Amino acid sequence: MAFIIFLACTAAVALITYYLSGKTKETAEGYFLGGRSLTAGVIAGSLLLTNLSTEQIVGLNGQAFTEGILVMCWETLAAIAMVITALFLLPRYLKGGITTVPQFLETRYDTMTKTIATGLFLSGYVVILLPIVLYSGSLAIVTMFDVPEVLGLSHTAALWLCVWAIGIIGTVYAVFGGLKSVAVSDSINAIGLLIGGIMIPFFGLSYIGDGSIMTGISNLYHSAPERFNSIGGPDASVPFSTIFTGMMLVQLFYWGTNQAIIQRALAAKNLKEGQKGLLLAAFFKILGPLILVIPGMIAYYIFKDEITVADQAYPMLVKTVLPVALVGFFAAVLFGAILSSFNSALNSSVTLFGLDIYKEHINKDADEQTVVRVGKIFGVGLAFAAMFIAPFIAKAPNGLFGYLQEINGCYSIPILTIIIVGYLTKYVPAIAAKVAIILGSVLYFISQFILKPHVFGDDNYLHFLHVMAILFVMNVIIMLVIGMVKPRKVAFELPYTEQVDITPYRFVKPVGLAIVIIVVLMYAYFS
Repeated sequence: MAFIIFLACTAAVALITYYLSGKTKETAEGYFLGGRSLTAGVIAGSLLLTNLSTEQIVGLNGQAFTEGILVMCWETLAAIAMVITALFLLPRYLKGGITTVPQFLETRYDTMTKTIATGLFLSGYVVILLPIVLYSGSLAIVTMFDVPEVLGLSHTAALWLCVWAIGIIGTVYAVFGGLKSVAVSDSINAIGLLIGGIMIPFFGLSYIGDGSIMTGISNLYHSAPERFNSIGGPDASVPFSTIFTGMMLVQLFYWGTNQAIIQRALAAKNLKEGQKGLLLAAFFKILGPLILVIPGMIAYYIFKDEITVADQAYPMLVKTVLPVALVGFFAAVLFGAILSSFNSALNSSVTLFGLDIYKEHINKDADEQTVVRVGKIFGVGLAFAAMFIAPFIAKAPNGLFGYLQEINGCYSIPILTIIIVGYLTKYVPAIAAKVAIILGSVLYFISQFILKPHVFGDDNYLHFLHVMAILFVMNVIIMLVIGMVKPRKVAFELPYTEQVDITPYRFVKPVGLAIVIIVVLMYAYFS
C-alpha cells in the first residue's frame, strides 16, 4: 500500500508539472528562465525545495541529535541573507537582465573573469554537488524504507537502483523540461514537504508525550534544557562567533550568488514578484528548525543510548513515530526533495554551459535552438556521469562528505567577493577580479588542506568560517588597492536592459526588517 501511494503521489506531480509547464517556448530565455514568468509563490516554493535535500533533512537533524538547537543558525540566518538578496542583489540582477551570475561578471569585468567563475561553478556542481545529492538521497531512501528487504536486493544493488531512478527522473525534469518544469514541480513538492516535514515532529512529540503534544514539548525540554541553548561554545560545530564572520558570507553566497538557487529569482516576471518570492521563502526559512532541528532533538530523547551514528537519527525516528499508512506519502515527499536538489543543480549546469561556455567560446554564431539543444546533450552526459560516480562514494573514506562541504569554500568566497566589489565600486578593473578569484581559491585550499591538517593540526586551527571571513576581507582590500593603482578608464554603469519591470515591492523594507527582528528575537529567546 505504501509503495502504491508513493507511485501515485510521484506520478501526480509529474502530470501536473507537464500540464503547467509544457507550453514554455524552446528559446534560451524560455528554457533557462521559464520565459521570465515566475511569480512569488512559485519562486518561494522552488527556492525552498531546491535548498531542502537529504543533506539537510538527515544531516542537520543528525547534528541536532548531537548538539541540540544551536545548529538552527544554518536555517534562521538564511532568512537574513535572503532579505539582503531581495534588497541589494536582485534589483541589480534584474536591471541588468542577466540569465546567469557569471554574465554580470562579463559586463562588469571581462569575458575571462566570467569564464573562470563559470568553470568554478561547474566544477563545484559536477565534482561535488550532483554525485553527493544522488548518493545521500539514495542512501536515505534505502535506509528509511528498507528497499533491500522489500525488493530482495543487496544493499549495494538497492543503492544503484535508487541512484539511477532519481537520476533519470531528475534528468527528464531538468534537461527536457527546463527551468519552468523544475520550478513548478518544486512548488508542488514544497507543499508536500512542508506537510510531511511537520508531521514528523508532530507525531514525534505526541509519541514522547503519550498522545499529548504539549506534554511531549515539556518532556523534551525538561529532559535536557541545556540542549535548547542557541549559543554555540568554542568547541561546537558552529561557534557563536562564526555567526558574525564567515557564516553570513556563506549564506549570502548561497542565497545571493549560487546559480542553482538565484536562477529562480532571475526568472521572476518582475522585481516585485522576485522580492515577494524571496521574502516569502525567508519567512518559511525561519520555521525551518521545526523540520530540520526539532526531529533530531526528539530522536535524542528516544534513542540517545541506542544510536552511535548521528545520521541514523532521522530515519529511525520516521520508522518509529510515523503511522504505516503515511509512509508512502512521506516517501514521495522525501523523493521530491532529493529530486529537486538534483534537477536544480543539473539545470543550472546546463544553463552555465550552454550560455557561458558553448555560446561564448565554442560557437558564437549559434542560434537559441542550437544553444538549448547542445545544453541538453551536455546535461544528459553530466547526469549519467553523476549516476555512475555516486554509488562509489560509499567506498570513500569516512568524513568525505564533510570534506566536500568544506572544499566549497575554494570558490564560494572568491566569487562572492568579486560580485560584491563589482556592484559597490565603479573603477576596480578586471585584473583585480582575476587576481582575487584565483588568489582566494588557492589560499583557501592551502589553508584548509595543507596548513590545517599538516602544519597546525585540526584542534589548533581557526574554524573554517573564520578563515573564509579573513580571506574575504583580504581579497576586498587587494581589489580596492589594485583599483587605486590601476583604475578603469571609464566608470562602470549598470545598464538597464528593460527585460522586466524593476519597480520594487513597496513593503520590501518593512517586511525585510520584520524578518530580521524575528530572527534576533529567536536567538534572544533560546539563549
